[in-house]
Amino acid sequence: MNETDLYFPIKKLFEDQEFSVKGEVKKCDIVAINKDGLLVIVELKLRFSLALIIQGIERQKISNMVYVAFLMPAGRRGKTVLNNARKICRRLKLGLITVRLQPSEFVKVHLEPSSASGLRINSKKRSQLLNEHYKLLGDPNIGGQVGNTIMTAYRQDAIQVAIAIKGGCKGKPSLLAETLGIPNARSILYNNHYDWFVRIERGLYGLSEKGEVDLKKYEQNSVGQDL
Repeated sequence: MNETDLYFPIKKLFEDQEFSVKGEVKKCDIVAINKDGLLVIVELKLRFSLALIIQGIERQKISNMVYVAFLMPAGRRGKTVLNNARKICRRLKLGLITVRLQPSEFVKVHLEPSSASGLRINSKKRSQLLNEHYKLLGDPNIGGQVGNTIMTAYRQDAIQVAIAIKGGCKGKPSLLAETLGIPNARSILYNNHYDWFVRIERGLYGLSEKGEVDLKKYEQNSVGQDL
């Protein structure tokens, strides 16, 4: 069992409350935003632990609405763990969610986070998180995943640029920016963060061999295909 198994039950919990929910946004396991702009962050672990609490505290620098969530242990041990978790989360003003997957799926909110945690919000990090959530097309990442390449809005833009060049669009930065509606197309080509592009001549770019190979993988796996 993995942390990713907790993602979809919690995603549904917030979607049922009309939140837009996405996984693995700026290192947050789950980011949910409603129509009023309320920003909720959820951190996932299979077990209640110090690591989970530390993650929750770190996220309180971005939002007052932070939950920690874990897989509810069975039996008497589960009650003990839950009681301890309640005490700690209440003191730290963190929300608390548990998930049961067997014998049937069940998600329960035990504590709501305090909207007045007393911690100073890092407005720059908050703005970056909000912008990434809004720019990221679809929900291409599963919250809690480890070891897989995370799809970002920047990577989605780079994929669109690569697809356009492969499809025969001239690799001129200004033309690509205008045609695709991607203002940062020039910097994507110039910085070449993923080594996907080669400069053919001044102001003209093509796909590198690595770009061809990686793009084929994305097309086969339909990763980030809400493009």
